Amino acid sequence: MAFSINTFRNNALATGGARANLFDVTITGIGATGNLSTGALANFVFACKASQIPPMTVGIVEVPYFGRVVKVPGNKTFENWNVTIINDEDFDIRAGMEEWMASMGSHLGNINTSTNENLYGTGTVKQYPKTGGTTAIAQYDFVNIFPVNVGEIALDWSSNDAIEEFTVEFAYDYWTHAGVALG
Repeated sequence: MAFSINTFRNNALATGGARANLFDVTITGIGATGNLSTGALANFVFACKASQIPPMTVGIVEVPYFGRVVKVPGNKTFENWNVTIINDEDFDIRAGMEEWMASMGSHLGNINTSTNENLYGTGTVKQYPKTGGTTAIAQYDFVNIFPVNVGEIALDWSSNDAIEEFTVEFAYDYWTHAGVALG
């Protein structure tokens, strides 16, 4: 195949390519008595500044046969999902994440106060077109998420003109991609 920039542009980049900064992230389904307040859930979509579309990983089972190894598909695994959150002075989202984790095992007594209604949620990543439309061009839903790590907030006297941020790592059962049959 001969190199042609026009062929590349007309095929691989026919619409200009998807943009990594046109997305939003929401969390739903942790119940009315959940650990994140209604305000924190509403603000999460604005404060979540970074995420990712999930990887898909299938393990490999190696089966020996007459001195050779035959590889067959194994089990699917789902890596944890990470988000980066901008912190506001009310610490609303940070406090909600801390409470969510504490409900799984309190700091002092290691007591679980969570129920299915306030333990598991759904995380959604929507990718939007650069044409400015409000209809997502891709949607990924993370099913039965719960936080497993609320990251540090770095404090530094020399951090001028910077807003605090922290990461949250979620475990989940599986993800779905809207409109794609994943069986």
